[in-house]
Amino acid sequence: MEPKDLLTRSGYGEFKAPKSAYDIWMEEQNIPIYRHIGIDKVQNLPLKPWNMMGTNATFVQLFGTEGMWGCHVMEVPGAGATHPVKHIYEQQYFVVEGRGSTEVWEEGHEDKAHVFEWQKGSLWSIPMNAKYRIVNASSSPALLLGGNTAPNVMNIYDNSEFIFNCPYNFRDRFDPDREDYYKPSDEILADPIRGLAMTQTNIVPDIVDCELPLDNRRSPGYRRIEPHMTDNNFYLWIGQHEPGRYSKGHAHGSAAVLICIKGKGYTYTWPAKYGETPWKDGNEDKVLRQDYEPVGMVSAAPMSGDWYHQHFGMSDGPFRLTAWFGPHHPGRTVKRPGEEANDYGAIDVRDGGTAIGYDIEDPYLRTEFEGGLDKYDIKTRMEPELYERQAN
Repeated sequence: MEPKDLLTRSGYGEFKAPKSAYDIWMEEQNIPIYRHIGIDKVQNLPLKPWNMMGTNATFVQLFGTEGMWGCHVMEVPGAGATHPVKHIYEQQYFVVEGRGSTEVWEEGHEDKAHVFEWQKGSLWSIPMNAKYRIVNASSSPALLLGGNTAPNVMNIYDNSEFIFNCPYNFRDRFDPDREDYYKPSDEILADPIRGLAMTQTNIVPDIVDCELPLDNRRSPGYRRIEPHMTDNNFYLWIGQHEPGRYSKGHAHGSAAVLICIKGKGYTYTWPAKYGETPWKDGNEDKVLRQDYEPVGMVSAAPMSGDWYHQHFGMSDGPFRLTAWFGPHHPGRTVKRPGEEANDYGAIDVRDGGTAIGYDIEDPYLRTEFEGGLDKYDIKTRMEPELYERQAN
């Protein structure tokens, strides 16, 4: 309403965030919606029948991912299959439990369906607006974790008929005549933006135990790769820390969700405005913690603004995570074309990045990590020299 004088501002000033088109669509599906900083393992989530897919399912909307990307856990019944569907948002799946196959085809070309098999640990992607059906090959239920760009699309178009029944075939994404479309590729390439290891493949048969190239950006011996799948903009990576070592803290905004796929551990996350040493500075009450095991999840930055977060493995074997960002590539932050940028999450705060060197991190973190390892009779491999400035 228009103010009555020149000193009064219009509007309420404070208000409740409205439901988005995606929020409303989720509610219309009549399945649970899980909202939290994370979860210890998705296998513990309650599931209810999802009529659209013909499965049991629940939506997962971790704090900080609202409007950025969508997620769900879906159980395909034993010896059953999903309903055939298509949509103009990007979709990928990680197999939590089970084995089976997926059929993918272009509507009108059912005779050229592509069929590939998957198992526990597989990661695969569906081309945009291709029709697909997921088939469970075993008598036990198969559990899948899905990530997609449904919120991005729904919040723009807000028209389910268009989203799920668009007649356009995206031949730049999916050519039904390409026979090797779902042939796995392990060729390692350099990401053209940041020079990091990547691979172009539409399926990874096993992201839990596949080989990863050396990276060293998060911890000594850290390994990492980025699968680029079905020409999607959905960004993700797979990373692994060595036993007895932990990640440096680093900060960025919301979108990233870490998913534990091997080992077990925990993540701390806190607003960057409280600095690099929240316990030392009396701000430990601002720090959030999520413990997890396969397949647990945690939002790296669960509220607005930049958040520091740090990941700790508590296993005698490798600690492996996959991080999903939706269509939010850290190397594609909005800048003028050609403007200088840096790999801020891997660069020390003293050198213009957001990574916390081991030598300046909160002492509580090291003490707690070593104490946790002692409980499991695991030896630390965080050598004293790692806490010297030149090691960072």
